[in-house]
Amino acid sequence: LFDPESALTLVKLFVGDCYVTTRADEVLMTVLGSCIAVCARDPDAGVGGMNHFILPGEENSLCDAKDAARYGVCAIRQLIEAIMHAGGRREHLEIKVFGGGNVTQSSNAIGSKNVQFLRSFLAREGLPIVAEDLGGSLPRRVHYYPLLGKVMLRKLRRKDDLLIAEQQTRTQMRMMQSTDDNQSLR
Repeated sequence: LFDPESALTLVKLFVGDCYVTTRADEVLMTVLGSCIAVCARDPDAGVGGMNHFILPGEENSLCDAKDAARYGVCAIRQLIEAIMHAGGRREHLEIKVFGGGNVTQSSNAIGSKNVQFLRSFLAREGLPIVAEDLGGSLPRRVHYYPLLGKVMLRKLRRKDDLLIAEQQTRTQMRMMQSTDDNQSLR
């Protein structure tokens, strides 16, 4: 969406999306409940991006499947590879992470599981987090300016905003059930 007033293009990311840019006039935006968004950039190369994942995934997951970017293990690798493909260097990456709220009364605490996975995965990969807003009980709207590294974050408290988070949670529950069903068939 192009905003003529600010002369910026707003790129909306949804579950399973990953977007990388070298353009200074693009702002990446997403809404998160228990999902996670990883924002990464190489300030020297002038490239950055964001992803939005719903569940951690397995370390040995096949990341070439159609919906693989819905899982953190694949989504983070996809983001890093896309930044490197655009000229970034892994050792220069600045990582900022958001989301992972336990926004419903579910006993599964999916948000907490996502945060635990995220911290562990990034530590194993040697990618330090320079800024974060994780956990809690509220959904968030994140605007990320990849070339500046600037983040504008708003915690959502209105009833309509909470519906988005609840929809994400229902989707996660269906995916988890589907994964469990598929594993029990093997």
